[in-house]
Amino acid sequence: MSGIVVVDYHKGNLLSVVRGLADAGAEAVASDDPATIRDASGVVLPGVGSFEDAMDYMRESGEDVAVLDAIGRGVPFLGICLGLHLLFERGDERSAAACGAPAGGVSGVAAGRAEDGRWVAGLGVIPGSCTRLVPTGCGAKPGRPTSLKVPHVGWDQLMLTSHGLACPLFAGVAQGANFYFTHSYAVDGDVPAEYVAGRTHYVRSFASAVWKGNVFGVQFHPEKSSAMGRRILENYVAMVRAGGVGGAAGEGAA
Repeated sequence: MSGIVVVDYHKGNLLSVVRGLADAGAEAVASDDPATIRDASGVVLPGVGSFEDAMDYMRESGEDVAVLDAIGRGVPFLGICLGLHLLFERGDERSAAACGAPAGGVSGVAAGRAEDGRWVAGLGVIPGSCTRLVPTGCGAKPGRPTSLKVPHVGWDQLMLTSHGLACPLFAGVAQGANFYFTHSYAVDGDVPAEYVAGRTHYVRSFASAVWKGNVFGVQFHPEKSSAMGRRILENYVAMVRAGGVGGAAGEGAA
């Protein structure tokens, strides 16, 4: 099989993701070269750094366009943690100075930063936004509990939706299986339900897995999630080895 490329946007150590894919039977390398990303047989966008920093580097380097080109070719794509967030239209993981700015309309890579200063544009593959998980400070919502600690770190459940139960990435994964999380931001409630493959309940209920055609995203870290995480990576590698999602490709497509 051709290699899987783990996108390197210079914000952290990607070795654990590369090693996890190798353990699942893949030939995987980390690369920051847009041509290598564009031509890969599978692309993984990992979970390191912040939304703003990652998108800044990806735009400046051309990785954003390369990722979208690869997705457009139909290769299996997997976003992990921050890599899930970047699939969406916008995120507000920025400096404290931007906290509380009113939301504005922004969509896709070309939009760059929103005029109002709160939002940063993501890749725009899936509609919706990513916001801080804790219901205090930015995005605070009255009546939400505040006793749980953020970052959300540790093992928690993935509750698969009917869409997720049909998803090839989760074949053989038990309902309510535990995976390892470490994050302060999560997908907000504006993601269309048709793309939500799984949910996790912590401070608020959030989409912890999404599926749209050849695009998959998970909030947790499968490379750190023992046997169930390895099963997910093995399912992903099998799709890459098969040359695509196959008969499941149409499920969840726009």
